[in-house]
Amino acid sequence: MAKNSEKMALGPKNIRLMIAGLLVLAAGFLLLSGGGSPDPNEFNYAMFDFRRLVAAPVVMVAGIVVEVIAIMGRFKEEA
Repeated sequence: MAKNSEKMALGPKNIRLMIAGLLVLAAGFLLLSGGGSPDPNEFNYAMFDFRRLVAAPVVMVAGIVVEVIAIMGRFKEEA
């Protein structure tokens, strides 16, 4: 077999970045959760706070950007 075919498609740095991106995405989903009301007849304005409308989507988009960089990026191998 050729030496080039034995290499993985993604290097160790790519895989670490992918795991980091998944953790950032999970953090965004956690920021997005909550805000329900225990009484269905009562409206809860906590759904429309800064955390759910601004912070969570920004964190999730950052996670997607990290994932794209991890998949598409070519990094030099460490020795």
